[in-house]
Amino acid sequence: AGCLFILIGGPAMARGDMTVGNAFQYVFLVGLLAGPIGQIASISTQFTEAFAGLDRIRELTAHAHEVQGPQSCPRLLGEVEFRDVTFGYDPARPVLTEVSLHAQAGQTIALVGPSGAGKTTLISLLLAFIRPQRGEILVDGIDLAQLQLSSYRRQIGVVLQDNWLFDGTVVENLRFARPEASLDEVVSASRLAAADTFIRGLANGYETVIGERGVKLSGGQRQRLAIARALLADPRILILDEATSSLDSESEAEIQAALATLRSGRTTFVIAHRLSTIRAAQQILVIENGGIAERGTHDELLQRDGTYRRLHDRQHAVAAEQHINPGEELRV
Repeated sequence: AGCLFILIGGPAMARGDMTVGNAFQYVFLVGLLAGPIGQIASISTQFTEAFAGLDRIRELTAHAHEVQGPQSCPRLLGEVEFRDVTFGYDPARPVLTEVSLHAQAGQTIALVGPSGAGKTTLISLLLAFIRPQRGEILVDGIDLAQLQLSSYRRQIGVVLQDNWLFDGTVVENLRFARPEASLDEVVSASRLAAADTFIRGLANGYETVIGERGVKLSGGQRQRLAIARALLADPRILILDEATSSLDSESEAEIQAALATLRSGRTTFVIAHRLSTIRAAQQILVIENGGIAERGTHDELLQRDGTYRRLHDRQHAVAAEQHINPGEELRV
């Protein structure tokens, strides 16, 4: 504006063609005009961004919604049956082929096998995140496709290897499983998960803000909160995916004892790479090449010269070489 005043207003005022007031008024009006002209030039960019956003909205609205069954899920006993279930993310390349299994209510079913064999896919089918292309999944004799998913999933507890915690207090994160739970129930679940002691040691106890994804906690502490949250939900079907992988030996021993109590009367599916954690399972399923290669108890599978026996022997050999104590982290 100063340069404009000097270059244009200076000579004009020297000739007497323009007063000082006219020069200031001219520069002021030019400044008012420059802003809208600049905005007009950026409209094309704004249109491009808006159309990109519209395309994203169309993609989201085009996604298929979950198909809800007509029947509200009753209080489950926990009997689960897969009947010749086939599924593939690419229909031409099935991940699971004609898988059949039967879990009695209250049983613990362990899933082992190499990465990519289909263990997590099988659990996703049980949670109804995906639907089988062929076959049926029955819960207490009811086809999963007939159940309302919201009422069904309220009776399932899930503890993953990497659990999501929210930027809130400890008690808010725990009550996410059951918002109406009393503080006494929250504390009871925390004690069962061996989390009460470390929670009370935090700055504000159960009212301590733990940060996004529990960034203010250690990996083991986050895992214990996730287990306590599952305990608070009082599920009929429990899913544990490497649930004790982030714990030290002492804490794992405490939580394994707590989980043994929790599993009583509940159907539990355990995904584990560490075979020492699944010795007590009533059924161990070895998932391999898209199907169940072996099934049986720990002792029964050890007597066979199969995949489970090789995995077991390999873990013991590696543990001996690396001087790994029982219960410490070992992966295959």
